[in-house]
Amino acid sequence: MRVVVVADTHMPRMAKKLPGRLLEELEKADAIIHAGDWTKQSVYEQLAAFAPTYGVTGNNDGAELQAKFGLRKLLKLEDCRIGVVHGHGAVKRSSTEAHAIEAFKRTKLDALVYGHSHIPVRRMEAGMLVFNPGSPTDKRRQPLYSFGLFDITGSELRARHIFYEDKA
Repeated sequence: MRVVVVADTHMPRMAKKLPGRLLEELEKADAIIHAGDWTKQSVYEQLAAFAPTYGVTGNNDGAELQAKFGLRKLLKLEDCRIGVVHGHGAVKRSSTEAHAIEAFKRTKLDALVYGHSHIPVRRMEAGMLVFNPGSPTDKRRQPLYSFGLFDITGSELRARHIFYEDKA
């Protein structure tokens, strides 16, 4: 199963359309995870045209998106348990990851996906993948735009980032 992982699209403010590099991978997706800050329902609709799309809301999403997605989600894709949260609400932006991990502290996960910081992260903690895809449209102080790919077979999950320079 191929899963495209995104967060912090901030559309249409940061981009009028989904980046070409992201569209290439969406064409091959079996599922899509969005870790919040869609900002418009239309972003969900664009993604859902490619594959089943799961997500949560972030601090820049309105009531309509929060009612649709909520703030926290537990997914089971193949035999993998994946927690999804935006990660906002921490006292300092530097503690976004710790805040995201705290949201699932009583839940056994194979992977935790979060956003908010726009900083790509892929690391293991206590047998759990901690993953932030970065942003495909708003790299902030990062050198490149990014999103993630999960390849899942049964209980095996392989994760990587896709980095690119041009969001066109």
